[in-house]
Amino acid sequence: MEFMQILIWEWLWGLPLIIIVLGVGVYFTIFSGFFQFRFIKHAFITTYERLFKDDLSGDEGRISPLEALSVAVGATVGVGNIGGVATAIAVGGPGAVFWLWVAAILGQMIKMAEISLAVYYRKKSDDGTTFGGPTYYMKRGIGEEKGFKKIATTLAFIFTFGFGVGFFITMQNYVVSEAIASTFNISMIAVAVVYTILLYLMISGGLPGLGKIASKLIPFMSIFYILAGLFIIFKNVALVPEVFGLIFKGAFSGTAAVGGFAGAAFMQIIKIGMSRAVYSNEAGWGSSPMIHASAKTNHPCKQGITGIFEVFLDTIVICSITSFVIIITGEWSSGLAGAELTLSAFETGVGFVGRIILAGGILLFGITTSSGLYAQIEVLVRYLIGEGKEAEKKILTIYKWSYPLPALLLVIIAVVSGMPGTTVWLFADMATALPIFANLLALLFLSGKFFELLRDYKARYMGIGEIDPEFKVFYEDVLAEKRVNSR
Repeated sequence: MEFMQILIWEWLWGLPLIIIVLGVGVYFTIFSGFFQFRFIKHAFITTYERLFKDDLSGDEGRISPLEALSVAVGATVGVGNIGGVATAIAVGGPGAVFWLWVAAILGQMIKMAEISLAVYYRKKSDDGTTFGGPTYYMKRGIGEEKGFKKIATTLAFIFTFGFGVGFFITMQNYVVSEAIASTFNISMIAVAVVYTILLYLMISGGLPGLGKIASKLIPFMSIFYILAGLFIIFKNVALVPEVFGLIFKGAFSGTAAVGGFAGAAFMQIIKIGMSRAVYSNEAGWGSSPMIHASAKTNHPCKQGITGIFEVFLDTIVICSITSFVIIITGEWSSGLAGAELTLSAFETGVGFVGRIILAGGILLFGITTSSGLYAQIEVLVRYLIGEGKEAEKKILTIYKWSYPLPALLLVIIAVVSGMPGTTVWLFADMATALPIFANLLALLFLSGKFFELLRDYKARYMGIGEIDPEFKVFYEDVLAEKRVNSR
């Protein structure tokens, strides 16, 4: 197991990837004119209008912005916020929260860029269905438009292989089973089997069905979790300055051993904080763009802006609440980790009833996360098969029925072998590193296109700059014009 820790922390999540994540975030932040800071009010207002007020009758896409955001948030707001953040604090101490915030602030622009590019380069099938994601903007943007086909193929392979690892290593079933089993003193394997059955029922309706279910569940779950966490924080409001002190002091100096906590070095804190941030809000991972690419919209950046809100809600709000509850109750130094740590902190804050309610919330968070990931991987399966192939329907059916099984197997292996939760989370870190590396490089290749789209969006919808009537806001329109000119 020591070898696995070295492989993941020194190589996959080593200094080069940390530099790339921070560097790409800083690059998009600076060259966008610090968009997520200067226009945060516009981003929130636009997101609200996209979700509840915009007339989408003339927009292409197969799901509404609310459904797209709900599925995407359903895949991000979940076990990463509850089990992942808790593990980060258990391993890296309170200082890991600071780097969680840094990754989120910079990740807002990364997510806006990847969603905007996914919508711009998305593909439309003969029946009007739209789908896209990193593999599509790698192929169409880097390969076709820029002519670097070998680079596009290589990046798409690395991304697909790394993201495919997530098919076999998903944390949702494990975290839910851990939470329910520890709360009600029942078998983790029994919970895992029930969870698997529920997941089959959830994914049976496909992406449109997921969008409708998620759009109803996610707001309820998020509001409950936020209110319960805020209640604990306000009940202990006198300790808030001390919490901030632990976070900022630990971010740069490391944390000494306290109770069951083993202590952490400076670089370990950065790695654990940033890896958990990415696992939680998925900025740079390339997962959310696969959902947003199907949203109804008339401009890529209009949908991309919802990514800023997505990261803000996931990490700045929900992850921060989780972190503060764990630290303010003193449970961070208890020696616990994962969902058990968060449950223990909520139990300390509001009693055993709070633990029971949160355990139920973790079940809902987990099931929407799993179903959201199912929809994301489906995009990759379609990409690998090739659209319109006769085998497409058959292979997608096989995928649907096999998707929940590896997660069930992971729980069984972990329980039978006595594998600790911190070790299981190492697999999750491995599943994020490779796709992030490939996706961030692709974003750098296509950054010029994103900035073109952003300038056009500012001119059309923010009154900043002049509108270019010849500018095409979708790659499909560029291709259509080329076909007409070639006749």
